[in-house]
This record gives sequence, structure tokens and C-alpha cells, in this order.
Amino acid sequence: MLLETPRLVLRRFRAEDAAPLAAYRSDPLVARYQSWTAPVPLDSAARMVRGMAAGSPEEPGWFQYAIELKADRCLVGDVGVCLHENRMQAELGFTLAGDRQGHGYATEAVRAVLGDLFERRGLHRVSAECDARNDRSARLLRRVGFVQEGLLRQASWLKDEWTDDLLFGLLASDWQSPEGP
Repeated sequence: MLLETPRLVLRRFRAEDAAPLAAYRSDPLVARYQSWTAPVPLDSAARMVRGMAAGSPEEPGWFQYAIELKADRCLVGDVGVCLHENRMQAELGFTLAGDRQGHGYATEAVRAVLGDLFERRGLHRVSAECDARNDRSARLLRRVGFVQEGLLRQASWLKDEWTDDLLFGLLASDWQSPEGP
């Protein structure tokens, strides 16, 4: 376990996570605003899990936290952090299984990761971006304290169409540790 909240464990990926990862990343609604295309075959998910398990949250580059629900010990999503080489800033992204959305799990997981980045590791800034049509992700980012810093019009070619991107930032000076999930 790397991080823990009242309802979640954020940990490294394990081999047995390949099937649930393939399942939620194969959901067309989950994949809609993401860079991958559904379905995600099991062998691809197994390769992804091996790669994610080998990463380090303390080293520059991407690290994916597996989000495990304590109540039934199942994988429900992931939070990715790309630590900059200067170790003072990072980029954040998240994905949650469609049947687990709307219960506050993603918010709880993102707050836990942000708390670790700002409070323990002393980062100065965390950024995030999302497809401008992805209202739920934009609302989550605002809910945890991110400020929308920009809009890139037709900046990404994604799934055979140009999409607008929303840019968000959160500074350590603006971070407020939550009192609960």
C-alpha cells in the first residue's frame, strides 16, 4: 500500500489487476475522453499492468496508482502522476470504472494523491488537463481545488476529431488538505 483513505487503498498494480483494468478501460463511456480506444484486450492490459507495476512514484515520469476499494478489495480505477524531472511539479490524470462513478471515489483518490504530493513530497505545482466536453472530470478538478488556467481550442486530434482541452493548475499555496473523503 502506498496511500490509504477511509474507503480506498492506492497501491501498485499487480498481475491480477489485468482483467479488471481491461474491463473498465474497455467501457466506451470510460474511454470516450481518454487517449486509448476501447476495447482494451486482456493481453494489452497485462502488459500495461507489468509496466505500471515497475514504475516508481518517487522518480520522474509516469506512475499509476491502482485504486482499490477496501470494502470488496477490487480494482476500481487508477490515478496517474507524471513527476517532472525537477521533482517540484507534476501532471495528474485519473480513470474510474463506470459502475463506480458517482460515489466520490475518484475525488477521494485524487485528494489522497495531492495530499501526498504537496504535504509529504513538497511539490510546488500540479497540473491537469481534460477534454473540454468532459464535464465530470472538470468538476472533479475544480472540487479538489484546481483552477482552470486555459482553453486550447481544437488542440488535440483524438478519435478522428479535433477536441478542445481545458488546462488546470493547483499550487501548493492554494492546496487545502481535506478533513474527510
